Amino acid sequence: MPPPTTSTSPTTPPPAQPGEPPLTARQAERRRRILRAATALAARGGYEAVQMREVAETAQVALGTLYRYFPSKVHLLVAVMLEQLQGLQEHIRRHPPTDLEPALRVADTLTRAFHALQREPLLAEAMVRALSFADRSVGAEVDQVSTATGQLILDAIGQSGPPSESQRAAVRVIEHTWHSALVAWLSGRASIAEVRADLHTAARLLTLP
Repeated sequence: MPPPTTSTSPTTPPPAQPGEPPLTARQAERRRRILRAATALAARGGYEAVQMREVAETAQVALGTLYRYFPSKVHLLVAVMLEQLQGLQEHIRRHPPTDLEPALRVADTLTRAFHALQREPLLAEAMVRALSFADRSVGAEVDQVSTATGQLILDAIGQSGPPSESQRAAVRVIEHTWHSALVAWLSGRASIAEVRADLHTAARLLTLP
C-alpha cells in the first residue's frame, strides 16, 4: 500500500462543488498546491501544525486566495481526507482484494486503508479531528468523504448494480465502524489487532439476509 497521496492528476481538475463552475486547469493546480502544503504540515505536526497563513506561504498563494478555496482549517483538512480516500480508491481499483467472499474483500480493503493512515498517524489525527469538528457549514465536504468511504466498500463488494436497501444499511454501519475504530486507535483506546477484529466483524454484516 503506498503512503498517503499528496496530489491528483494534473490533467483532470477536481469536481466543483454543486452550484459552482468547474475549476480551470490553473485553479486546479493552485488547489493541489494548497492540499499538498496542508498534507505536509499535518504529517509533520498534526492538527495544530496546520495554520492557514503557513499553508498559504508554503503553497505560494495569497492568504485571501486560500480562504476563497477553503473557508477554514476544518474545510481544508476534510478536503485532504477526501483526497487521501480518492487516492486509496484508485490504488485498490488497480490492486483489488482477491478473497472469494465479499465480506472478506471489504475487511481487507478497510484494513489496507487503516494501514495507509497508520503510516502517517499525525496526518490521520489531523483529518479525523477535522471531521469531528465539522459543523453544518462543512456538510457538503463531509458528505463527499462519506460517499468516498462508502464507495470503497461497494467497490470491494464488487457491486455491478445499485446496492439493495440491506446493503446500503450494512455499508453505513461498516463505515461508522471504520471511523470509530480509527478514532479509538488514534486516542490509544484500541490496539491495531482490535481495529482489525472490529472491521472483520462489521464486514460480516454483508452476509446477513
